[in-house]
Amino acid sequence: MPEETLREGSHGRHGGAYDRGSADFYYGRPRKPHYYMSGSYNSPRVDEQNMTEDEVDSYNRGYDDAELDGDRKDYR
Repeated sequence: MPEETLREGSHGRHGGAYDRGSADFYYGRPRKPHYYMSGSYNSPRVDEQNMTEDEVDSYNRGYDDAELDGDRKDYR
């Protein structure tokens, strides 16, 4: 079973693959699939080579959804 199961419109859990994808786009980071076992930065990081296909898809869906939304951090 994937690290998280998402329904349309769901953002998944904090630190999950979808959440990390959307955060990476928002903060202007490159697309680099990963997630955290628990909360972001407070638990072990799982990188793409250790992710399932579903987890990578979830990350990419989060990144793509954020890109469609167009909201990015303004560093000014």
